[in-house]
Amino acid sequence: MKTKETATYAKYCPNVWLAKCEEEHQKDDIIEVENKYGNLNESIIHNLVFQKDGFYYYSITRADGYNLQERAKRKAEQYSDWADSAQKKSDMFWEASNEGKEFLVLAEPIKIGHHSEKRHRTLIERNHKRMENAMENLDKADKHAYKAKQWEKRIGDINLSMPESVEYFKEKYEKAKEYHEGLKSGKYPKEHAYSMAYAKKEVNEMKKNYDTSLILWG
Repeated sequence: MKTKETATYAKYCPNVWLAKCEEEHQKDDIIEVENKYGNLNESIIHNLVFQKDGFYYYSITRADGYNLQERAKRKAEQYSDWADSAQKKSDMFWEASNEGKEFLVLAEPIKIGHHSEKRHRTLIERNHKRMENAMENLDKADKHAYKAKQWEKRIGDINLSMPESVEYFKEKYEKAKEYHEGLKSGKYPKEHAYSMAYAKKEVNEMKKNYDTSLILWG
C-alpha cells in the first residue's frame, strides 16, 4: 500500500540506509524517501530495524529496482562512453596534427623575414597544440576506461543493502566456520602462524554480516 508520508534517509552501516519515519508502517508499504538533495525515491518497506526518539527505522529497497549493482552498471556504462568520446577526440586531434605533413617532413628551416615565415610558424604551433590535445584526450580515455573496468567489477557485488545478502552471508558464514573447524581438526593445513587467528576473524566477520542481514531482510 502506498502511504503519504515522506521519510528521510538514515545511515545504518556501510552501504545501508534506512528510512527514518514518523509513522508506523507495514511490510511492503510504499513510501517516498527524500535524500539530502531534495530528491524523492519511492521505496518499499521491509523490516522495522529499531525505534528511537519517536521515529521508526525501516529497511527499504527502491521501488524502481535501483540498487548498488544498478549504480555500478550505470557508472561502468558512463565511464565507458566517456572513454570512447575522449578516444575519438584524441584520434581527431592526431589526424588534424598531420596538416602540412608533406611540407613539414622536408624539415625546411623557417625563412626569417620571408613572406612564408608567419605561415610556417603558425602551422607548426597549430600542429603542436593539436598533438597536445591528442595526448590530453588519450590520457582522459585511459583514465575513464580504467574507472569503467573498476565499476564493472562491482556489478556482481552483493552487500548488506540487498535482500539477497541473507543467503549470501549465510553461505559465507558456513564456509568460514567449516574452514576454521578444519584448521583445528587438521583437515586443512595451517599456512602460517596466524592461520587460526585469521580464520576465526573471518568467522566473526561473516557471522556479524549474516546477523545484520537477518535484521534487515530476514
